[in-house]
Amino acid sequence: MAKNSAFATNAKWTGMVPVDDTELAVTDTGGSGVPVVYLNGHMASQWHWRRVVADLGSGYRHITYDMRARGKSKRSADHSFATNVRDIDVILAARGVERALLVGWSYGAFVAAHWASRNPDRTVGAVMVDGAQPYDWIDEIDIEGMRKLWRRFNLLFLLMRPTGLAPRMTGEQMANSNIELGELARERELGPVLDSITVPVRYVNASGASLGSKGDGQERIRAALGAVTARNPNIRVSAKVASNHGNILRKDFRAIADAVREVAGLDHARR
Repeated sequence: MAKNSAFATNAKWTGMVPVDDTELAVTDTGGSGVPVVYLNGHMASQWHWRRVVADLGSGYRHITYDMRARGKSKRSADHSFATNVRDIDVILAARGVERALLVGWSYGAFVAAHWASRNPDRTVGAVMVDGAQPYDWIDEIDIEGMRKLWRRFNLLFLLMRPTGLAPRMTGEQMANSNIELGELARERELGPVLDSITVPVRYVNASGASLGSKGDGQERIRAALGAVTARNPNIRVSAKVASNHGNILRKDFRAIADAVREVAGLDHARR
């Protein structure tokens, strides 16, 4: 794999990166700063990171992309969690990056946790934005009810796809992806992944409930991080912000940017 300097240019690059049966839409700002790779929420696109990217500015090299069947990326026959973890390797190889700082929101935080745990020598560190909290929430929901709810979104997805704000996936595929994530979020599954991380990780957590959540469910999920930070000194909660899960990138982007700066600074001190 080429070194970072191979692509350390001030020229912004946008294009499609082929992988398996699909192509991923990628944006790379270039520059010689620390490469930061942004990992999206389940239905989000790279567009959602624009405020964080602007706050951090040109001192960093920002690499954003749309996951399979999201945003401007093409459809795929495989939307599994494993493919989203492997796609990071494809993006880094395509852009000639050896080490990167990962920033993941919601679903993307889980992807960041798994990749960082498996690639410590290639990970500057990670910022988890209201995601990757080990909790068995899958036991508290009606699985069949979830499937029915996502099926009802099929028509809405069709209407929204031209805008890039809905995935090129069926409601059934989205339901399956959420159920898979619920299994991966179990304490017995995610706990060991987080315990094995040896690079700096900072969480930025939202507050209260958001669309689709009930009662204090999300706060109980966030509280599960206490046991993680007690076991692993590399992991800390950087900020607990006022915004909820759905609007955290819009309302509290500065807290996320500050966490990125903290992690990048810790890596610089170590090296």
